[in-house]
Amino acid sequence: MNRKKLKILLSLFAFNSIYLYFFSSSDHHLFIHHKLLPGNHKASPANPKTPPGKHPHFPITPRAKPWPILPSYLPWSLNPTVALRSCEGYFGNGFTRRIGLRRSSVERESGISGGGGWFRCWHSGTLQSSVCEGGRVRMTPERIQMSIGGERLENVIGRKEEEELPEFEAGAFEVDAGERFGDQRKLVDEEFLNRFVPQGAISRHTMRGLLDSIRLVGSSEFKCDQWIEEPTLLVTRFEYANLFHTFTDWYSAYVASRVTGLPNRPHLVFIDGHCRAPLEETWKALFSSLKYAKNFSGSVCFRHAVLVPLGYETALFKGLSENINCHGAFAHDLWQNPDDLKTARLSEFGEMIRAAFGFPVGRHRVLKPASGHNILFVRREDYVAHPRHGGKVESRLSNEQEVFDSLKNWASNYLECKINLVDGLFAHMPMKEQVRAIQDASVIIGAHGAGLTHIISARPKTVILEIISSLYRRPHFALISQWKGLEYHAINLDGSYADPRVVIDQLNSIVKSLGC
Repeated sequence: MNRKKLKILLSLFAFNSIYLYFFSSSDHHLFIHHKLLPGNHKASPANPKTPPGKHPHFPITPRAKPWPILPSYLPWSLNPTVALRSCEGYFGNGFTRRIGLRRSSVERESGISGGGGWFRCWHSGTLQSSVCEGGRVRMTPERIQMSIGGERLENVIGRKEEEELPEFEAGAFEVDAGERFGDQRKLVDEEFLNRFVPQGAISRHTMRGLLDSIRLVGSSEFKCDQWIEEPTLLVTRFEYANLFHTFTDWYSAYVASRVTGLPNRPHLVFIDGHCRAPLEETWKALFSSLKYAKNFSGSVCFRHAVLVPLGYETALFKGLSENINCHGAFAHDLWQNPDDLKTARLSEFGEMIRAAFGFPVGRHRVLKPASGHNILFVRREDYVAHPRHGGKVESRLSNEQEVFDSLKNWASNYLECKINLVDGLFAHMPMKEQVRAIQDASVIIGAHGAGLTHIISARPKTVILEIISSLYRRPHFALISQWKGLEYHAINLDGSYADPRVVIDQLNSIVKSLGC
């Protein structure tokens, strides 16, 4: 090797060593992001469709789960031209207004030239909701009044919901405002909360209460018993044992992760005192770890905390009272021809759930399997859902067993192709097996009930048949089918009794359309 080549190699080695030193320093990496790049908040997920030239703003650590590759994924980069009340505004990154709180005003007033934390919010005019995030944020669990959370259900039977929802004392959360910062003061005032985190119809807006508790403190007062270095979502839940409402929480947490550009799946801290529930299996599958706020001892400081909007503020819930005229489409088509009236976001999220449980997501078309078509009957059965639940589930289909038995007899005698009738007793099935049953189904049938929310994870060619009692004529699953682009049929009953012959006739028509 000649001397010239040796010099080049030594120079490259020195350059790479210096680069790696700075890149591996998390504090320095955060300083670069929040001091020198104030306008560029987006980090690319680990996804092959990430636009070229983008890179994560936070170090990737082995403890955080990577984002899976999703066929329906489209970039979540900030686009200020997203139209108000468009499909992207409702289901994607409509959080287009940046509100700087900590770095802009406080630093100027305090004369801070370095150090300290940061805080800002991203507001959606469509959802009237905000995703907020901050760095060097301290939580003091002793200043949050609520039950411990995470207990076994049988140990807290009869506990009131008011005990499980958080009440925040002043300073329950604090942000490091730097060395020169003087007296404590609130991060936001009531005017800010009314504009960017409005109360709406929610009687107890826990995320608004959390924001209202945040105080700015000087670095000398910012002492931490423990640090969480990786990005962490702060989530408060209400109807945590109901699948539909938990889907809204899952989706809100997913959207907040993407809007803030997290390069890996974040960790979770529940800022509530609910007991353990079977739905936690999906929380743990979707994200990197889970802990209840009251399970920490002493103060906890987050290098990067993200405040997740309530599930009530998602399009999934708002669509029950607002006209959200969106239709499901393939991501590839929308990439080439964007359309404000179409979305692939719910399909993307359904793939995220399937991938989180280790199921394949690479195929869009569902071909007739060699073993036949699965018809999944989503059943309702009694179980104790939460501490205030008596264990009895409201009947939405008074003769459910009769209908199931008739369908079983029909399927066993169907000659055109093999039909497998799957008994979807979801209340006593692990979440992973519920998702497996959904993804393997060619047809999903069931009475109106929260269990049908699983159709968000259904494959693109799945057909939905909902049996609707006259007492429960609600649009939940017709809307989800529309937003995902699924074929949907309904049987509307005069009461709660379904004629099995009518159900069989409808299924006959559906399976023929599948090629049987």
